[in-house]
Amino acid sequence: MSDTPAPPFIQSPVFGGLPHGFFGRQGGVSTGQYASLNIGPGSDDVPADIAENRHRIREAILPGGELVTLYQIHSADVVTVTAPIAHDARPEADALVTNTPGLLLGILTADCVPVLFADLDAGVIGAAHAGWKGAIHGVTDNTIAAMEALGADRSRIVAALGPCIARASYEVSDAFALPFLEQNPAHEQFFTDARRKGHLMFDIAGYVLARLAAAGIRKAEWVGIDTCADEQGYFSYRRSTLRGEPGYGRQMSVIGLPVTG
Repeated sequence: MSDTPAPPFIQSPVFGGLPHGFFGRQGGVSTGQYASLNIGPGSDDVPADIAENRHRIREAILPGGELVTLYQIHSADVVTVTAPIAHDARPEADALVTNTPGLLLGILTADCVPVLFADLDAGVIGAAHAGWKGAIHGVTDNTIAAMEALGADRSRIVAALGPCIARASYEVSDAFALPFLEQNPAHEQFFTDARRKGHLMFDIAGYVLARLAAAGIRKAEWVGIDTCADEQGYFSYRRSTLRGEPGYGRQMSVIGLPVTG
């Protein structure tokens, strides 16, 4: 469907001209609660619609390339990809890295933090799904290490965080914060009082940026979009849960290496 308009996406200047994009919920073929660019196989959306949505994303960013995704499990596990992987053979992990041209790495989110990485000089890229569980257990640190195993240098790696739930929308319990504070008392800065007693507001994007900085990443940014607050632009697990909706869609963030020569 080469004449189909590309779905809208946003990019980060940290990657220069490297193919990448943070997609939202617009520009696909899904209907109803999944309208319209749902790419979540864990939903009960029509599989053919999900496949078409994935196709549109791939063609928008890396035409003719191979889109590789994971069976995400909220872990800190990373997979090194050297060749295309069939959709029904997706490995269980929450980050993937490659130095193979023609591969487009994709991460699914619906409030969690999508993190894209690149060492432009080495030609090594990565993508991570940083929900709170993966984030606190080091999914970004592990992604950086896996990139270095392919020849990257963390002093050159740049990173961008895509749309995710923001502090203003992310209410958690006091108990939720304890592991973060035990990890480092300075993490108190990512929690502020909520209106409800015994609850706090959590800045997960700020936490992930701090983890990246602590790991030696000198240039990293968040695009500053709250998925939970932007109903027209993005799917949100929390928003759907608060409303008691029967399901929710997922959006995709991608980064790829073009084939040259």
